[in-house]
Amino acid sequence: PKISSTARIKADKGCPRNQPYQQSKKQPTSITKMRFSVTSSLLTNLLISSTAAAFTPSTPAFSTSSSRHGIQPKISSSIHPKTIFTKCSMTAEDDDTAPTSSLTTRRPRPPYTPGFIPDPDYVRIFDTTLRDGEQSPGATLTSNEKLEIARQLAKLGVDIIEAGFPIASLDDFAAVKGIADQVGNEVFDDGYVPVIAGLSRANEKDIARAWEAVKGAKLPRVHTFIATSEIHMKNKLKKTPEEVIAIAKHAVEYAKSLGCDDIEFSPEDAGRSDPEFLYRILAVVIEAGATTLNIPDTTGWNMPWEFGGLIAKLRENVVGAENVVFSTHCQNDLGLSTANSLAGALNGARQLECTINGIGERAGNASLEEIVMSLALKGATDFRKEDGGKLGSGKLYTSINPVYLTSTSKMVSEYTGMMCQPHKAIVGANAFQHESGIHQDGMIKDKNTYEIMTPESIGLMRGESESGAGIVLGKHSGRNAVSTRLKELGYDLDNEKLNAVFARFKEVAERVKGGFDDEELEALVSDQSGSQNILWTVTGLTATTGTSGIPTATVKMMGPDGVERYVASTGTGPVDAVYKAIDQIMGVNVELLSYSLQSVNEGIDALATTRVVISPASDKGGLSAASTNAQTGITKDRKFSGAGSDTDIVVASARAYTSALNKLLKWKLRSIKLNEGKKTGGVGDAQEVSLDSPVGVSVV
Repeated sequence: PKISSTARIKADKGCPRNQPYQQSKKQPTSITKMRFSVTSSLLTNLLISSTAAAFTPSTPAFSTSSSRHGIQPKISSSIHPKTIFTKCSMTAEDDDTAPTSSLTTRRPRPPYTPGFIPDPDYVRIFDTTLRDGEQSPGATLTSNEKLEIARQLAKLGVDIIEAGFPIASLDDFAAVKGIADQVGNEVFDDGYVPVIAGLSRANEKDIARAWEAVKGAKLPRVHTFIATSEIHMKNKLKKTPEEVIAIAKHAVEYAKSLGCDDIEFSPEDAGRSDPEFLYRILAVVIEAGATTLNIPDTTGWNMPWEFGGLIAKLRENVVGAENVVFSTHCQNDLGLSTANSLAGALNGARQLECTINGIGERAGNASLEEIVMSLALKGATDFRKEDGGKLGSGKLYTSINPVYLTSTSKMVSEYTGMMCQPHKAIVGANAFQHESGIHQDGMIKDKNTYEIMTPESIGLMRGESESGAGIVLGKHSGRNAVSTRLKELGYDLDNEKLNAVFARFKEVAERVKGGFDDEELEALVSDQSGSQNILWTVTGLTATTGTSGIPTATVKMMGPDGVERYVASTGTGPVDAVYKAIDQIMGVNVELLSYSLQSVNEGIDALATTRVVISPASDKGGLSAASTNAQTGITKDRKFSGAGSDTDIVVASARAYTSALNKLLKWKLRSIKLNEGKKTGGVGDAQEVSLDSPVGVSVV
């Protein structure tokens, strides 16, 4: 096995809703067992190395299966915590003369109807973290991780969850279907249940596959698209405008013929398209049955006044515009995605597409947390248009409960391996930090001098808010102390994850002198973020290196069958030797694309965090992880990330590498299972899709 010697090394750092989930009553547990058959050479090669160098003890504690427990949450409305804003915020009911007040509860959302919003001031939030966000390089998510994020988005209160691109692979289809069947049927006490959407290109096979994936939800939606700019039609699609209109019309009609009554249509690259052509094609798809028209600034080209003006022109000139909801989807290539989205809302868009932390292709998407807090703080006062009331009162609002923003942001960061920059608005580590003496003086006298919102309003507690400065975490700290501090830091962990973090905390705390810093505790959460994907674990490691002699490592690992194996290997350095030993034990062949190591805090006993990104080096051993990218239409291997923390940098590196490999193997196991159970032919066979089909196009 080989690890790329040219691996790129870079130093990167990376009010609950009124009806929140509560696990007050356990539902019947579903147990999934993975059977390891000696007759299945592919599965054997995938999970247990056949290399003779990996020594297996003769008296193992053998276990033939492993299981995962999924507890279905009960939805309750027994908790009504307050959303805390600063004195300068206003509710959507406030008028111009109303005194400043605190926003204590989120306003109920209007009943959901495709293509119509009863309250013209209400803005639907369409989250595409699981589709566009996952297209970020290295941001691959497992099906379980997608399901957890979807549930967190439902707790946050998003109106629409775009769960994925079902035609991309069998695993993508299964993930979207799982979210539709589960999260799409978990109704809150107030009647809220998120719409579950699946993306499709403008061809029958894509659309049928998307509908098959989402139709199990109470509120399913198919989102289809085709490019409309001259450069795309001429150079990419190689089609005339009339042909593009015909394809778009047929796509919407076909989706409607399948039984879908909630159809979103997007003219890709609308920001650079001829407005006159947009008037024509959008009128056609409205007549064909489209209920939402999403206007994407696909390349992030537009200025806010340009994009807002485009939305206004479309609403005024498209025949049938009054019968649909206009939406925005803005990329961040010029750093204007949030501004463009809000400009769209100012001019009548009542659905805004965005992602958690703004992740996505290239420079990313509009950030959900930025859009939501902008509307929460300014929506009631700064979005009025002189249009005779056509756009409502101009007091825009959403039903997002922002105290889940921090925990959702952290979950997405940990699962995707993409950390927020410290100065990221709303959820960045420095967003509520004050170092300047002048600022500190103002904060001491009145926090409103330099904060337009409180950290508590997004679910981030100041240290003194709950536990107080009196708690110092260390090796004698208990589970409750660790749990309390994690909640203050914005982590909402279930019992299984908390137990894993606490066990790792006790292990590391024995070797750390003094108290445990917040950064170190967060590093352990990151270290355990891949715990649900565990197949192999490192149970022992010894490495030797120096200026004389060859770096050597001996690694011992526990496999999914309960057997411990160990092997010794040499390398160019201790980490290289460890990674080669792990490859031999697990029998994998991957390329190390990125490796980064950073100190969590200062001092000789500081905790180190390692992050890696890997990709299958070849199809040898069945490790190919091919998937179609919705942004480019190109099929290529996915990338998998992993993180590990320890006071020993070699151990941290081993944990990170193993975490990434486990994620790859878990993804492949699920693909094998789906391939064994799938039927050949028909629209359900995603592998038979032709990417250069006459009606195949790229993406929004």
